[in-house]
Amino acid sequence: MEDFIFIDGAEERLTKISMEPLLIQEAISLETLPSPSTDLRSLPAKGQTSKGEIRTSLRAATADGVFATLFANITGGVLLTNFLLELGASPTEIGFLASIPLWAGLMQPLGAYFSEQLSSRRDYGFWVYSLARSLWITLAIAIFLFDQHYGSPESLIATALAVNAGCYCLGALGSASWMSWMAVIVPSPLRGRYFSVRNSIIHLTNLISIPLIGLGIVRWQGGPIQGYGVMLIGAVLLGLISLGFQQFMVDVNPQIAQPLPKATIKQDPPLTQSTRSLLLQPIPFVDFWQNSNFLKFLIYVNLWAFSVNLSGPFFSVYLLNDLHLNISQVTLYNSFFAIANLLLLMVWGKLADRVGNRPILLGVGIGCAIFPSFWLLLDANPLSLWLLLPLLHLFGGGTASAIDLCSHNLQLAIVPTRNQSMYFAILGAFVGISGALGTILGGFVAQFCDGGLGALFILSSVLRLIALFPLIFVTEKVDQ
Repeated sequence: MEDFIFIDGAEERLTKISMEPLLIQEAISLETLPSPSTDLRSLPAKGQTSKGEIRTSLRAATADGVFATLFANITGGVLLTNFLLELGASPTEIGFLASIPLWAGLMQPLGAYFSEQLSSRRDYGFWVYSLARSLWITLAIAIFLFDQHYGSPESLIATALAVNAGCYCLGALGSASWMSWMAVIVPSPLRGRYFSVRNSIIHLTNLISIPLIGLGIVRWQGGPIQGYGVMLIGAVLLGLISLGFQQFMVDVNPQIAQPLPKATIKQDPPLTQSTRSLLLQPIPFVDFWQNSNFLKFLIYVNLWAFSVNLSGPFFSVYLLNDLHLNISQVTLYNSFFAIANLLLLMVWGKLADRVGNRPILLGVGIGCAIFPSFWLLLDANPLSLWLLLPLLHLFGGGTASAIDLCSHNLQLAIVPTRNQSMYFAILGAFVGISGALGTILGGFVAQFCDGGLGALFILSSVLRLIALFPLIFVTEKVDQ
């Protein structure tokens, strides 16, 4: 998810890249994983998962991300924005559209609770995400009826918003469970490098797919609206294929796969059943607010989510409406964004493993903060179209790759291992509220303020700089 959704997933194709066997081999030597049927509390220091299980899980997670990205590219982002603009949607409606996945984050605590009651991360994710992605067939049918002169543009816009809301709300129910699943199967010493490789493949998918899909929609004989409906059918199939790859990943049982504190594991006397039950009891909700480091990170991500989503959904609107570019041109510029992501993700991943994620977030965050103000330099002239816009998208892609990767890794590092999914859910819920408020406010500013999008971009830059301040006080803990 994809924009600042932390991803997220925030998140891949079965591929044979030269680095992957090295990463897998290093993962085996640094940290092995328990098999899904084994109680983590009874394992010795060395794990019992075979090399084949680790290799298959990491590659399947990458393949899942690639097909999920193809699904997300068609059902969201610039393609969905262009579809609504073709129907006459206003900036306020575009802002509401962008807020939907963020409001849906409020469902994450509920999803975390449901997932902890079951015995399989894999089965829970399959049913939640398959239902969520299948909802887009409804919009495809509505587009077909609209093409046959049944219904109005307003009703089709409302249908698109409703389907989008249903998809993201269902998807949010599986988000915390997915994060917990990945936190278990990806060894912590390799997270920076593994996720940088994984995300590089995802961005390569973006680089190739988005311009081709946009070109296909523009050149569809029945028009861009009908063309988008056809693409939606393909998106649903791709989304279901991605879930098929999850079946090859090592499953995790949340009932037993909850590591105990190290101090407890090192005790010589064996744990009694009552002691184990006590240690596995859910943490009271108030305990979240007693973790000062978590609270500092929570403040940072909320302020950042608000300021980024204040302007993020309206860059494409600016290109499509103010500069009067077509969707194929906009998707071409987005490919420059993906190129920078692809080229720099490996660099950021290796650097994060060496110096930590927080220093990168602080340094790169300054560049990302001033990014919206650069859009004020653009105009519909050859200099902007051929030089400034490509450079701007390259700069934005390079900084965004660092922010996305390091925010994800820092989140994994500071969240305690006990009741992990609930911490992820709390983060997702609060970030969702902040981001949604940002997109809604951005829509009102863009539509009703005198400065329009220009004022919105400047305001976003100022607030992004302010958001970096709480991050100074966050402590990055690698092992907990």
